[in-house]
Amino acid sequence: MKQKKSLEEKILRHKALYYQGRPEISDSEFDALEEALRAIDPGSNVLQVVGATPGPGKKVAHHHKMLSLNKVYDLVELSKWRDGHELISTYKIDGVSCSLIYEEGKFILAKTRGDGSFGEDITAKAKWIANIPTNLFMTTIKAEVRGEIYCSEENFYELAKEMAELGLEKPTSQRNIVAGLIGRKDHISLARYLNFQAFEIITDDLRFSKEIEKFQFLKKSEFEIPDAQLHKTDKTIAATIESAREFMASGDYQIDGLVFTYNDINKHHELGETSHHPRYKMAFKYRGESKNTTVDGFEWGVSRNGILTPVALVAPVELSGAEIRRVTLHNFGVVEQNNIKIGDEIEIIRSGEVIPKFLSVVKSTGGNFTYPKTCPSCHQKTSIETIRLLCTNEQCPAQVKEGILNYIKAVGIDDLSTKRLEEMMRVGLVKSIPDLYDLSIDHLLTLDKTKEKLAQKIYREIQKSKETTLVKFLAALGLQGGAFNKCEKIVHAGYDSLAKIKKLTQIQLEEIDGFAQKSAEDLHRSLQSKIEVIKQLESKGFKFESVVVEDNPIKGKKICITGSLSQKRSVIEEKIRSLGGVVTSSVGKTTDYLLTNDQTPSSSKYKKAIDLNINVISEEEFFTLAN
Repeated sequence: MKQKKSLEEKILRHKALYYQGRPEISDSEFDALEEALRAIDPGSNVLQVVGATPGPGKKVAHHHKMLSLNKVYDLVELSKWRDGHELISTYKIDGVSCSLIYEEGKFILAKTRGDGSFGEDITAKAKWIANIPTNLFMTTIKAEVRGEIYCSEENFYELAKEMAELGLEKPTSQRNIVAGLIGRKDHISLARYLNFQAFEIITDDLRFSKEIEKFQFLKKSEFEIPDAQLHKTDKTIAATIESAREFMASGDYQIDGLVFTYNDINKHHELGETSHHPRYKMAFKYRGESKNTTVDGFEWGVSRNGILTPVALVAPVELSGAEIRRVTLHNFGVVEQNNIKIGDEIEIIRSGEVIPKFLSVVKSTGGNFTYPKTCPSCHQKTSIETIRLLCTNEQCPAQVKEGILNYIKAVGIDDLSTKRLEEMMRVGLVKSIPDLYDLSIDHLLTLDKTKEKLAQKIYREIQKSKETTLVKFLAALGLQGGAFNKCEKIVHAGYDSLAKIKKLTQIQLEEIDGFAQKSAEDLHRSLQSKIEVIKQLESKGFKFESVVVEDNPIKGKKICITGSLSQKRSVIEEKIRSLGGVVTSSVGKTTDYLLTNDQTPSSSKYKKAIDLNINVISEEEFFTLAN
């Protein structure tokens, strides 16, 4: 009982500090306290506490309680919970939960989660957050939009500078500064450095049958939304868990895991909620451990995009069963902001990251930080762009090498190692990706320790890579935001040839599921920079695998699906694609059919289809056309 009471007191204390933006322990240490209490008393009321007591401002009731999330830590646990159902995944942003109220489509109130039943009115601060829309695209509805207020790396950098100029206390982290600003009574305008991502809409005026439809509505109302991915198998879930692990180390805002939600809204109603969490949502978190160590030195790597990434070489320390000697510092801004130097004692954490990351400076030595004024690869001058240190030399050997290595790995030229590529570049055989396809067996035989048999094997692999899928080809180009699943979405949206890809616009990208404005802008800009490379590779004789579809009433048609169906949505989507049709996420002027069994005036897509004179067909009518 004594141990239980001690754990409960610690948990309540650290939970309160966390929501005040003044945490004294890491998330992983807090999770460990909860696990220890759960082992002693699974029914402890402390484990059911949601959020924290609302701040000193005006208290506002939540019409629908804002709950916490249950957690799992490995794919086996998650798969057991999934039980074969479709899931939607989003990154779990490490910020402050917020509820926005809209009356007749107009923004009227913002409130924190508080204790789940009552939150604090933060409307005045929310109005400073630029990406919170003042109106929904449907002006007649009453709705609650929930999401997370967060601070991006770039904004945190600028915010910290302004706070220093104002004589305010220096912020310690992106997550803590959000709670700090939300709790402030003065300097409310500093909230303009914050952002909001929406992940939920609650309304009696619309009916959604799938979770993914909520994100489509929010996107249409110009909310920033997370990258919502649909999962039908554990394989894609595992890939997303891995991508989140990478984002934790390199993303432009902080996440502490993933949120998985059943896609079927009927399943939500069936499972319901506990007093603590909804049974139809699950947080996936990475187990972690933090410790202190000392900085012994620095390394600056150069990415294929020319960004210099700092790594701290530290005194060896054991974390999660591994000896740690290297710690990612993420970017130039982190080094500058924290004035990290050789000899500093720092706190590091290892949870989802590939290598541990820096958390804070525990004890600072004298002097100021230093950084490379020239690129360690090409020795050209570096330039500072807010939080990033850049090499702007597009011919920088490190940038070129990383781009080619990314391509080699993505298209599967397995025997062409980093060492062999470096030798090829050193002797002038390869200067760009297209040069790989000009290599002969005789060229390969000139490489160190490369005999006839290996040379022939590498040559065959290079030539074989020209027979690939368009998705794999696009993913191999190293487009910014162009991961495999994103490229797959582009091709499945009907942009299924290089001719169409080269003409792809940012607006067309924004219409594709999973692309917000920022991600569409980044990928489009990156794609335009690769057009010349694409043309050169085209000339090398690439043959993309394609399916020849005979003429039929569905071929080339753009079809939007909404409402409940008798068959799984995935079955119908696959049928549309197999017949050469295109599945779209919204109704627009170019939509050919709206497929729905729920032809009711309350459906926004149905109303828009009628307004635009678009054919509305039922599931039965679709299969009549398809057959």
